[in-house]
Amino acid sequence: MKKFLLIALFVLMISLVFNFYSDAKLVVKYGHVGPPVHPQHHGAMAFAKYVNEKTNGEIEVQVFPMGQLGGERSMTEQVQTGTLHMTAVTAGVLSNFVPEVIVIELPFIFPNREVAYKVLDDKEVKERIAKYCEQKGFIFIGYTENEFRDITNSKRPIKKPSDLKGLKIRVIESPLHIDTFKALGANPTPMPFPEIYNALQQKIIDGQDNPLYTSILMKFTEVNKYATITNHILTECPTIVNRAFWNSLTADQQRIFREAAEVQIKVNRELNAKNRIEALEKAKAQNVEVYVLSDREKDEFKKAVKPVLEKYRQIVGPEWYDFFVKKIEEYSKKK
Repeated sequence: MKKFLLIALFVLMISLVFNFYSDAKLVVKYGHVGPPVHPQHHGAMAFAKYVNEKTNGEIEVQVFPMGQLGGERSMTEQVQTGTLHMTAVTAGVLSNFVPEVIVIELPFIFPNREVAYKVLDDKEVKERIAKYCEQKGFIFIGYTENEFRDITNSKRPIKKPSDLKGLKIRVIESPLHIDTFKALGANPTPMPFPEIYNALQQKIIDGQDNPLYTSILMKFTEVNKYATITNHILTECPTIVNRAFWNSLTADQQRIFREAAEVQIKVNRELNAKNRIEALEKAKAQNVEVYVLSDREKDEFKKAVKPVLEKYRQIVGPEWYDFFVKKIEEYSKKK
């Protein structure tokens, strides 16, 4: 009888252990700074849903928006050290770790959105970005997007570079963004995204640069009544995964993550396109004075930032810079 009870207990323990591991799932933390209502977050949620469904619940991706896990630089460091599985971070901030990715955010480098997407989705371009990222402990699997950046401020309309002179403009924590606004005559002030509204409200800064729709969502236009559609920098956010964690995944799981990244950017871009149409109407409804630069006016801005492009050609390396610019030229010629 005693022997029978011991055998029964052993079988029960094996059953409990088996059930625990069969029910166990891998929880992956994914952080970004976009607000929950932003297309970037909707894209990230689409990523999470795809991974969950395709792995039959074996992997659960938990998305943390609005800098809940830290600012962009902090989350990038966390991914590099392995305390965070993955993040989507602006190329400008990521360039502090992987200098070569800054080509994505060079001011006025893309003639339009269509060409930009073709270049960013180009197989050779993505392979080069992946190589640079992996050397620094990151696995690059795709993008999220925060659109082309515009300028809002509380002082005056911005129609030419000289209108920016002396204005304190919040920029992301990136040398390129600082250099760009210095070249335009402003006083750039690096600051984490979640701190912008209070800084504007307390007059610590005069303005900031984000896509107009983002500025409306985050209520920046409550305290900044002048907006200029400059489209000066395209803010793409490479999605990066910790290398050690990535290597722990099976080949099939890695494939699913890459497929999920394709779903993510598709959802993100489609919603951005919809929101661009609504942004101008919403801004006007808030009594925001919106000015759209003409091609001739934009040329003045391009001329002002030319030294910035020359500087960063040397920083990222002439070969990679010229390769990237050639891709832009090639896709610009294609109909």
